[in-house]
Amino acid sequence: MTATPLTDIHANLFSARAAGIKQSAVRDVFELSLDESLVSLAGGNPYLQLLPLEKLGAIAQRIIVEQGPVALQYGSGLGTEELREQILEVMAAEGITNVALEDVVVTNGSQSAQDMACKVFCDPGDTVLCEDPTYVGALNTFEAYQVKAAPVATDEHGLIPEALRERIHELRAAGERVKFLYTIPNFNNPSGITLAAERRQAVVDICREEGVLILEDNPYGMLRYEGEAAPTLRSLDAENVIYMGSFSKILSPGLRIGWAALPTHLFRRFYLAGEAVALCPPTLNQMIISAYLNEHDWRGQIASYNEVYRSRRDAMLKALAEYLPEGIHYTRPEGGFFIWLTLPEGIDTYELLQEGVQAGVIFIPGAAFSPNGQGANTLRLAFCAVDEDTITEGVRRLGALLEAKLA
Repeated sequence: MTATPLTDIHANLFSARAAGIKQSAVRDVFELSLDESLVSLAGGNPYLQLLPLEKLGAIAQRIIVEQGPVALQYGSGLGTEELREQILEVMAAEGITNVALEDVVVTNGSQSAQDMACKVFCDPGDTVLCEDPTYVGALNTFEAYQVKAAPVATDEHGLIPEALRERIHELRAAGERVKFLYTIPNFNNPSGITLAAERRQAVVDICREEGVLILEDNPYGMLRYEGEAAPTLRSLDAENVIYMGSFSKILSPGLRIGWAALPTHLFRRFYLAGEAVALCPPTLNQMIISAYLNEHDWRGQIASYNEVYRSRRDAMLKALAEYLPEGIHYTRPEGGFFIWLTLPEGIDTYELLQEGVQAGVIFIPGAAFSPNGQGANTLRLAFCAVDEDTITEGVRRLGALLEAKLA
Protein backbone atom coordinates (compact mmCIF):
# COMPACT_ATOMS: atom_id res chain seq x y z
CA MET A 1 0.00 0.00 0.00
CA THR A 2 1.42 3.34 -1.06
CA ALA A 3 1.53 5.93 1.70
CA THR A 4 -0.09 9.26 0.96
CA PRO A 5 2.63 11.92 0.57
CA LEU A 6 2.79 14.40 3.44
CA THR A 7 2.49 17.24 0.93
CA ASP A 8 -1.00 15.98 0.04
CA ILE A 9 -1.96 15.40 3.66
CA HIS A 10 -0.86 18.86 4.68
CA ALA A 11 -2.56 20.44 1.68
CA ASN A 12 -5.84 19.12 3.05
CA LEU A 13 -5.13 20.78 6.40
CA PHE A 14 -4.97 24.32 5.02
CA SER A 15 -7.78 26.62 6.09
CA ALA A 16 -9.97 28.39 3.56
CA ARG A 17 -8.33 31.58 4.79
CA ALA A 18 -4.87 30.33 3.85
CA ALA A 19 -5.95 29.86 0.24
CA GLY A 20 -6.36 33.63 -0.07
CA ILE A 21 -2.90 34.46 1.21
CA LYS A 22 -0.32 35.14 -1.48
CA GLN A 23 2.99 36.92 -1.72
CA SER A 24 2.62 40.51 -2.85
CA ALA A 25 4.15 41.85 -6.04
CA VAL A 26 6.09 44.30 -3.90
CA ARG A 27 7.94 41.45 -2.18
CA ASP A 28 8.53 39.75 -5.54
CA VAL A 29 10.16 42.86 -6.96
CA PHE A 30 12.12 43.39 -3.74
CA GLU A 31 14.16 40.31 -4.59
CA LEU A 32 14.93 41.79 -8.01
CA SER A 33 16.05 45.05 -6.44
CA LEU A 34 18.99 43.28 -4.80
CA ASP A 35 20.60 43.00 -8.25
CA GLU A 36 23.03 45.92 -8.34
CA SER A 37 23.01 46.01 -12.14
CA LEU A 38 19.39 47.21 -12.05
CA VAL A 39 18.14 50.68 -11.20
CA SER A 40 15.37 50.07 -8.71
CA LEU A 41 12.59 52.64 -8.66
CA ALA A 42 10.42 50.10 -6.89
CA GLY A 43 11.02 50.08 -3.15
CA GLY A 44 9.46 52.57 -0.74
CA ASN A 45 12.45 52.38 1.58
CA PRO A 46 13.37 55.41 3.70
CA TYR A 47 16.89 56.74 3.21
CA LEU A 48 18.40 55.56 6.51
CA GLN A 49 21.86 56.89 5.72
CA LEU A 50 20.61 60.24 7.02
CA LEU A 51 20.09 58.86 10.52
CA PRO A 52 22.58 59.55 13.36
CA LEU A 53 23.71 55.93 13.28
CA GLU A 54 26.56 56.32 15.76
CA LYS A 55 24.21 57.96 18.24
CA LEU A 56 21.62 55.22 17.77
CA GLY A 57 24.32 52.58 18.24
CA ALA A 58 25.46 54.22 21.47
CA ILE A 59 21.86 54.48 22.67
CA ALA A 60 21.23 50.78 22.02
CA GLN A 61 24.46 49.77 23.76
CA ARG A 62 23.74 51.98 26.79
CA ILE A 63 20.21 50.65 27.17
CA ILE A 64 21.32 47.02 27.05
CA VAL A 65 24.23 47.56 29.45
CA GLU A 66 22.35 49.74 31.95
CA GLN A 67 18.79 48.44 31.62
CA GLY A 68 19.22 45.05 29.99
CA PRO A 69 16.98 43.08 32.37
CA VAL A 70 14.11 45.45 31.51
CA ALA A 71 14.89 46.08 27.84
CA LEU A 72 15.27 42.39 27.00
CA GLN A 73 12.28 41.22 29.05
CA TYR A 74 8.59 40.85 28.23
CA GLY A 75 6.78 44.16 28.43
CA SER A 76 3.30 45.59 28.57
CA GLY A 77 0.97 44.65 25.75
CA LEU A 78 0.05 48.33 25.56
CA GLY A 79 3.63 49.44 24.98
CA THR A 80 5.81 51.41 27.37
CA GLU A 81 4.14 54.36 29.02
CA GLU A 82 7.04 56.64 28.06
CA LEU A 83 6.73 55.88 24.36
CA ARG A 84 2.96 56.21 24.43
CA GLU A 85 3.32 59.67 25.98
CA GLN A 86 5.83 60.58 23.27
CA ILE A 87 3.46 59.31 20.60
CA LEU A 88 0.97 61.90 21.85
CA GLU A 89 3.64 64.56 21.13
CA VAL A 90 4.29 63.15 17.65
CA MET A 91 0.58 63.20 16.85
CA ALA A 92 0.27 66.72 18.25
CA ALA A 93 2.89 67.81 15.71
CA GLU A 94 0.33 66.81 13.06
CA GLY A 95 -2.49 68.65 14.78
CA ILE A 96 -3.99 65.66 16.60
CA THR A 97 -4.77 66.70 20.17
CA ASN A 98 -7.97 64.77 20.87
CA VAL A 99 -6.26 61.54 21.95
CA ALA A 100 -5.71 60.48 25.57
CA LEU A 101 -2.84 58.30 26.75
CA GLU A 102 -5.35 55.58 27.57
CA ASP A 103 -6.42 55.48 23.90
CA VAL A 104 -2.96 54.65 22.48
CA VAL A 105 -1.61 51.14 21.94
CA VAL A 106 1.85 50.43 20.50
CA THR A 107 1.82 47.89 17.68
CA ASN A 108 4.35 45.91 15.66
CA GLY A 109 4.27 48.44 12.84
CA SER A 110 1.02 49.86 11.50
CA GLN A 111 0.60 46.63 9.51
CA SER A 112 -0.22 44.93 12.80
CA ALA A 113 -2.88 47.56 13.51
CA GLN A 114 -4.57 46.74 10.20
CA ASP A 115 -4.57 43.06 11.14
CA MET A 116 -6.06 43.85 14.55
CA ALA A 117 -8.83 45.93 12.96
CA CYS A 118 -9.85 43.11 10.63
CA LYS A 119 -9.80 40.61 13.46
CA VAL A 120 -12.00 42.77 15.69
CA PHE A 121 -14.49 44.14 13.18
CA CYS A 122 -14.73 41.72 10.25
CA ASP A 123 -16.25 38.31 9.69
CA PRO A 124 -15.57 36.35 6.49
CA GLY A 125 -17.61 37.85 3.68
CA ASP A 126 -17.78 41.34 5.17
CA THR A 127 -16.87 44.34 3.03
CA VAL A 128 -14.48 47.22 3.60
CA LEU A 129 -14.12 50.34 1.50
CA CYS A 130 -10.85 51.69 0.16
CA GLU A 131 -9.25 53.84 -2.49
CA ASP A 132 -8.26 52.32 -5.80
CA PRO A 133 -5.29 52.00 -5.90
CA THR A 134 -4.43 51.38 -2.25
CA TYR A 135 -1.70 49.90 -0.07
CA VAL A 136 -0.97 46.31 -1.12
CA GLY A 137 -0.25 45.26 2.48
CA ALA A 138 -3.78 46.22 3.48
CA LEU A 139 -5.22 44.27 0.55
CA ASN A 140 -3.24 41.22 1.65
CA THR A 141 -4.64 41.57 5.17
CA PHE A 142 -8.19 41.84 3.87
CA GLU A 143 -7.65 38.71 1.77
CA ALA A 144 -6.25 36.81 4.74
CA TYR A 145 -9.42 37.55 6.73
CA GLN A 146 -11.64 36.73 3.74
CA VAL A 147 -12.89 40.30 3.62
CA LYS A 148 -14.01 41.91 0.36
CA ALA A 149 -12.37 45.21 -0.56
CA ALA A 150 -14.71 47.54 -2.45
CA PRO A 151 -13.11 50.52 -4.19
CA VAL A 152 -14.58 54.02 -3.94
CA ALA A 153 -14.20 56.44 -6.85
CA THR A 154 -11.35 58.93 -6.58
CA ASP A 155 -9.85 61.69 -8.69
CA GLU A 156 -6.72 63.83 -8.47
CA HIS A 157 -8.04 65.22 -5.16
CA GLY A 158 -8.63 61.85 -3.51
CA LEU A 159 -11.87 60.22 -2.40
CA ILE A 160 -15.01 61.78 -3.87
CA PRO A 161 -17.46 62.26 -0.98
CA GLU A 162 -20.60 61.87 -3.08
CA ALA A 163 -19.22 58.64 -4.57
CA LEU A 164 -18.45 57.38 -1.06
CA ARG A 165 -22.07 57.74 0.07
CA GLU A 166 -23.38 56.22 -3.16
CA ARG A 167 -21.01 53.27 -2.84
CA ILE A 168 -22.16 52.55 0.71
CA HIS A 169 -25.81 52.61 -0.37
CA GLU A 170 -25.10 50.48 -3.43
CA LEU A 171 -23.28 47.81 -1.43
CA ARG A 172 -25.91 47.67 1.28
CA ALA A 173 -28.66 47.41 -1.30
CA ALA A 174 -26.81 44.34 -2.60
CA GLY A 175 -26.81 42.83 0.89
CA GLU A 176 -23.18 43.61 1.76
CA ARG A 177 -22.11 44.28 5.36
CA VAL A 178 -19.89 47.37 5.13
CA LYS A 179 -17.62 47.62 8.18
CA PHE A 180 -15.05 50.35 7.64
CA LEU A 181 -13.32 52.70 5.23
CA TYR A 182 -9.56 52.14 4.99
CA THR A 183 -7.87 55.27 3.69
CA ILE A 184 -4.41 56.79 3.28
CA PRO A 185 -5.37 60.46 2.97
CA ASN A 186 -1.85 61.89 2.86
CA PHE A 187 0.30 61.00 -0.18
CA ASN A 188 -1.46 57.71 -0.81
CA ASN A 189 0.65 54.62 -1.31
CA PRO A 190 0.88 53.99 -4.25
CA SER A 191 -0.67 56.97 -6.07
CA GLY A 192 0.91 59.86 -4.16
CA ILE A 193 -2.50 61.62 -4.16
CA THR A 194 -3.61 63.65 -1.12
CA LEU A 195 -7.23 63.91 -0.02
CA ALA A 196 -8.20 67.55 -0.50
CA ALA A 197 -8.66 69.53 2.70
CA GLU A 198 -12.14 70.66 1.70
CA ARG A 199 -13.28 67.03 1.30
CA ARG A 200 -12.11 65.70 4.64
CA GLN A 201 -14.96 66.87 6.83
CA ALA A 202 -17.45 65.53 4.29
CA VAL A 203 -15.80 62.09 4.33
CA VAL A 204 -15.86 62.05 8.13
CA ASP A 205 -19.50 63.17 8.25
CA ILE A 206 -20.67 60.61 5.68
CA CYS A 207 -19.01 57.71 7.49
CA ARG A 208 -20.46 58.76 10.83
CA GLU A 209 -23.95 59.20 9.37
CA GLU A 210 -23.77 55.83 7.61
CA GLY A 211 -22.34 53.93 10.58
CA VAL A 212 -19.05 53.14 8.83
CA LEU A 213 -15.85 53.21 10.89
CA ILE A 214 -12.76 54.95 9.46
CA LEU A 215 -9.25 53.49 9.56
CA GLU A 216 -6.87 56.36 8.83
CA ASP A 217 -3.40 55.15 7.86
CA ASN A 218 -0.91 58.02 7.99
CA PRO A 219 2.73 56.88 7.83
CA TYR A 220 3.80 59.70 5.48
CA GLY A 221 1.99 62.71 6.94
CA MET A 222 5.12 64.51 8.17
CA LEU A 223 6.94 63.96 4.89
CA ARG A 224 5.42 66.97 3.13
CA TYR A 225 7.50 68.88 0.58
CA GLU A 226 5.09 71.60 -0.47
CA GLY A 227 1.63 72.98 0.29
CA GLU A 228 -0.28 73.30 3.54
CA ALA A 229 -1.02 70.30 5.73
CA ALA A 230 -4.72 69.36 5.86
CA PRO A 231 -6.32 68.24 9.13
CA THR A 232 -6.14 64.52 9.82
CA LEU A 233 -9.45 62.67 9.88
CA ARG A 234 -8.80 61.72 13.50
CA SER A 235 -8.53 65.39 14.47
CA LEU A 236 -11.99 65.89 12.95
CA ASP A 237 -13.63 62.96 14.72
CA ALA A 238 -12.31 61.26 17.86
CA GLU A 239 -15.21 58.82 18.12
CA ASN A 240 -15.36 57.20 14.68
CA VAL A 241 -11.73 57.23 13.46
CA ILE A 242 -9.00 54.75 14.31
CA TYR A 243 -5.70 56.48 13.58
CA MET A 244 -2.67 54.37 12.62
CA GLY A 245 0.80 55.87 12.82
CA SER A 246 4.29 54.49 12.36
CA PHE A 247 7.94 55.20 13.08
CA SER A 248 8.90 53.27 9.94
CA LYS A 249 9.11 56.30 7.64
CA ILE A 250 10.22 58.98 10.12
CA LEU A 251 12.82 56.79 11.89
CA SER A 252 13.32 53.12 11.01
CA PRO A 253 11.16 50.37 9.49
CA GLY A 254 13.46 47.73 10.97
CA LEU A 255 12.42 48.61 14.52
CA ARG A 256 8.85 47.56 13.60
CA ILE A 257 7.09 50.01 15.89
CA GLY A 258 3.80 51.70 15.07
CA TRP A 259 0.71 52.63 17.02
CA ALA A 260 -3.04 52.96 16.94
CA ALA A 261 -5.11 55.73 18.52
CA LEU A 262 -8.56 54.33 19.27
CA PRO A 263 -11.93 55.80 20.14
CA THR A 264 -12.14 55.14 23.88
CA HIS A 265 -15.08 52.75 23.64
CA LEU A 266 -13.24 50.52 21.12
CA PHE A 267 -9.89 50.37 22.90
CA ARG A 268 -10.18 47.25 25.04
CA ARG A 269 -11.23 44.80 22.33
CA PHE A 270 -8.71 46.21 19.87
CA TYR A 271 -5.85 45.98 22.38
CA LEU A 272 -6.76 42.43 23.41
CA ALA A 273 -6.80 41.32 19.78
CA GLY A 274 -3.23 42.50 19.36
CA GLU A 275 -2.01 41.06 22.63
CA ALA A 276 -3.39 37.64 21.66
CA VAL A 277 -1.00 37.55 18.68
CA ALA A 278 2.15 39.46 19.59
CA LEU A 279 1.84 39.39 23.41
CA CYS A 280 3.77 42.66 23.55
CA PRO A 281 5.69 44.96 21.21
CA PRO A 282 9.50 44.66 21.54
CA THR A 283 10.61 46.52 24.67
CA LEU A 284 14.18 47.18 23.53
CA ASN A 285 13.03 48.78 20.29
CA GLN A 286 10.58 51.00 22.13
CA MET A 287 13.27 52.12 24.56
CA ILE A 288 15.62 52.93 21.68
CA ILE A 289 12.94 55.08 20.07
CA SER A 290 12.15 56.84 23.34
CA ALA A 291 15.81 57.69 23.91
CA TYR A 292 16.12 58.90 20.31
CA LEU A 293 13.11 61.18 20.72
CA ASN A 294 14.48 62.51 24.01
CA GLU A 295 18.10 62.99 22.97
CA HIS A 296 17.92 63.88 19.29
CA ASP A 297 16.24 66.70 17.37
CA TRP A 298 13.72 64.39 15.72
CA ARG A 299 11.80 67.27 14.18
CA GLY A 300 15.03 68.54 12.63
CA GLN A 301 15.75 65.02 11.42
CA ILE A 302 12.41 64.93 9.62
CA ALA A 303 13.19 68.33 8.11
CA SER A 304 16.46 66.85 6.79
CA TYR A 305 14.57 63.92 5.32
CA ASN A 306 12.13 66.28 3.65
CA GLU A 307 14.92 68.30 2.06
CA VAL A 308 16.44 65.17 0.53
CA TYR A 309 13.13 63.65 -0.54
CA ARG A 310 11.95 66.92 -2.06
CA SER A 311 15.09 67.05 -4.21
CA ARG A 312 14.60 63.45 -5.31
CA ARG A 313 10.92 63.96 -6.09
CA ASP A 314 11.82 67.01 -8.18
CA ALA A 315 14.52 65.03 -10.00
CA MET A 316 12.01 62.31 -10.87
CA LEU A 317 9.38 64.78 -12.05
CA LYS A 318 11.98 66.53 -14.22
CA ALA A 319 13.17 63.24 -15.70
CA LEU A 320 9.61 62.07 -16.38
CA ALA A 321 8.91 65.31 -18.24
CA GLU A 322 12.10 64.88 -20.27
CA TYR A 323 12.14 61.17 -21.08
CA LEU A 324 8.58 59.85 -21.12
CA PRO A 325 6.83 59.65 -24.48
CA GLU A 326 3.55 61.48 -24.96
CA GLY A 327 0.34 59.86 -23.81
CA ILE A 328 1.58 58.89 -20.35
CA HIS A 329 0.12 60.60 -17.29
CA TYR A 330 1.67 60.78 -13.84
CA THR A 331 0.83 62.24 -10.44
CA ARG A 332 2.69 65.12 -8.81
CA PRO A 333 2.76 64.33 -5.08
CA GLU A 334 3.07 67.01 -2.41
CA GLY A 335 4.92 64.54 -0.18
CA GLY A 336 5.48 60.87 0.56
CA PHE A 337 7.51 58.47 -1.56
CA PHE A 338 5.60 57.65 -4.75
CA ILE A 339 4.59 58.74 -8.25
CA TRP A 340 1.88 56.85 -10.16
CA LEU A 341 2.04 56.40 -13.92
CA THR A 342 -0.89 55.62 -16.20
CA LEU A 343 0.17 54.26 -19.58
CA PRO A 344 -1.92 53.92 -22.75
CA GLU A 345 -4.47 51.10 -22.73
CA GLY A 346 -3.13 47.78 -23.93
CA ILE A 347 0.20 47.93 -22.10
CA ASP A 348 0.45 45.32 -19.33
CA THR A 349 2.99 46.49 -16.76
CA TYR A 350 3.58 42.96 -15.43
CA GLU A 351 4.88 42.06 -18.89
CA LEU A 352 6.64 45.42 -19.07
CA LEU A 353 8.46 44.64 -15.82
CA GLN A 354 10.11 41.59 -17.39
CA GLU A 355 11.29 43.80 -20.25
CA GLY A 356 12.36 46.39 -17.69
CA VAL A 357 14.68 43.86 -16.06
CA GLN A 358 16.38 43.40 -19.42
CA ALA A 359 16.54 47.19 -19.85
CA GLY A 360 18.03 47.61 -16.38
CA VAL A 361 15.16 49.30 -14.51
CA ILE A 362 12.45 47.94 -12.21
CA PHE A 363 9.19 49.29 -10.77
CA ILE A 364 5.99 47.90 -9.23
CA PRO A 365 3.13 46.95 -11.60
CA GLY A 366 0.01 48.88 -10.67
CA ALA A 367 -2.51 46.02 -10.69
CA ALA A 368 -0.95 44.78 -7.43
CA PHE A 369 -2.49 47.80 -5.68
CA SER A 370 -6.01 47.42 -7.03
CA PRO A 371 -8.78 45.72 -4.99
CA ASN A 372 -10.18 44.32 -8.25
CA GLY A 373 -6.89 43.68 -10.04
CA GLN A 374 -7.59 46.59 -12.38
CA GLY A 375 -5.01 49.02 -13.71
CA ALA A 376 -2.91 46.65 -15.81
CA ASN A 377 -1.56 49.74 -17.60
CA THR A 378 -0.38 51.49 -14.41
CA LEU A 379 2.81 51.35 -12.35
CA ARG A 380 4.36 52.82 -9.21
CA LEU A 381 7.72 54.57 -9.04
CA ALA A 382 9.50 55.37 -5.77
CA PHE A 383 12.00 58.22 -5.48
CA CYS A 384 12.95 57.94 -1.80
CA ALA A 385 15.77 55.41 -1.74
CA VAL A 386 18.08 56.47 -4.59
CA ASP A 387 19.95 59.65 -5.47
CA GLU A 388 19.06 62.15 -8.18
CA ASP A 389 21.49 60.84 -10.80
CA THR A 390 20.27 57.28 -10.34
CA ILE A 391 16.65 58.43 -10.55
CA THR A 392 17.38 60.26 -13.80
CA GLU A 393 19.12 57.23 -15.30
CA GLY A 394 16.32 54.91 -14.21
CA VAL A 395 13.65 57.10 -15.75
CA ARG A 396 15.74 57.43 -18.92
CA ARG A 397 15.85 53.63 -19.22
CA LEU A 398 12.12 53.40 -18.55
CA GLY A 399 11.41 56.11 -21.11
CA ALA A 400 13.43 54.31 -23.77
CA LEU A 401 11.59 51.06 -22.98
CA LEU A 402 8.22 52.80 -23.32
CA GLU A 403 9.22 54.53 -26.54
CA ALA A 404 10.02 51.14 -28.06
CA LYS A 405 6.83 49.64 -26.66
CA LEU A 406 4.61 52.36 -28.07
CA ALA A 407 6.39 52.32 -31.40
